[in-house]
Amino acid sequence: MSDSIHLWMRHEARPTERRAPLTPADAAHLVAQGLRITVEASDQRVFPLADYTAAGCASAPTASWHEQAPDDAYVLGLKELPDARTPLRHRHIYFGHAYKGQAGAAELLARFTAGGGALLDMEYLTDDSGRRVAAFGYWAGYVGAALAVLHRRGRLTAPLRPTDRPALDALLAASASHDTTTTALVIGALGRSGRGACDALTTAGLTATRWDLPETRALDRAALLDHDLMVNTVLTTDPVPPFLTKADLDDPVRRLSLVSDVTCDVTSDCNVLPVYDRTTTWDEPVRALRADAPRLDLIAIDNLPSLLPVEASTAFSAELAPHLARLAEWDGVWSRALHTFETAVQAQETHHVR
Repeated sequence: MSDSIHLWMRHEARPTERRAPLTPADAAHLVAQGLRITVEASDQRVFPLADYTAAGCASAPTASWHEQAPDDAYVLGLKELPDARTPLRHRHIYFGHAYKGQAGAAELLARFTAGGGALLDMEYLTDDSGRRVAAFGYWAGYVGAALAVLHRRGRLTAPLRPTDRPALDALLAASASHDTTTTALVIGALGRSGRGACDALTTAGLTATRWDLPETRALDRAALLDHDLMVNTVLTTDPVPPFLTKADLDDPVRRLSLVSDVTCDVTSDCNVLPVYDRTTTWDEPVRALRADAPRLDLIAIDNLPSLLPVEASTAFSAELAPHLARLAEWDGVWSRALHTFETAVQAQETHHVR
């Protein structure tokens, strides 16, 4: 049945997005199983278009999916769609960030409703136990912690540029001998992102304090503020008491001088760090939350894995590809994602009626 599935992998609208949800090697395996795959040209994707066509994929012009993709194609991407108000008629597979009240969520869902399409949000592709089947978390945590260490040690330069893990690890290791006093805290240390953050800190010669559910249920705020840097990797779907408040920022005995927020749930009611209102960027990766002593800097980049595009894409694609192969079967992973979308649309419609 897989020969009835047509995947259309789009060019990413965000200029700093280098990743791909599907690598050429994994695309070749899917083509061999009968899937049709069309890949748009992209001057920023880390894998050349020629590698996809060599794998048996068709090619299409950049950003042509809206006009040229057949109605029954699944449009595959990663980050946000181009800013437009046009109705969306396709089924899209990407990180939509539209189910927790984020900025622009209502408008995005309205576009799907108007066009008859659907969002199969990658964040909500889960197995029977509720665990995500494909995630960039490890590499997000790794890069988020690495940038924090490099900034702490005066080695972070902007604008940021994509690199690979050996080069990044060399930077971390080279600066380790000059830093023997930094204390680091990772919140959510047992998750994918948390493990990545801890590994990066170990490479940098630091032994992190590791907190997970038990520590966040009964948060020791004084202990949190007594670390030099904190990496937050917690993603929650329900509002919880914040880990850091604006009152904490003004605490005169605060030691904490750097926060790296890997989660970047900044416009959601589920944000556990409601102390900032906009993310940072590759051009300006660090922003001061408090410029006066004691200073507190923030790193909050919402596409961290794109700074290690080959490693991140390869790992993610390996997890996602087997589920793309089963799209025609419409198994639990995909049916749950569609149900989540339909529930969100229904909730929005109910809200408007009220």
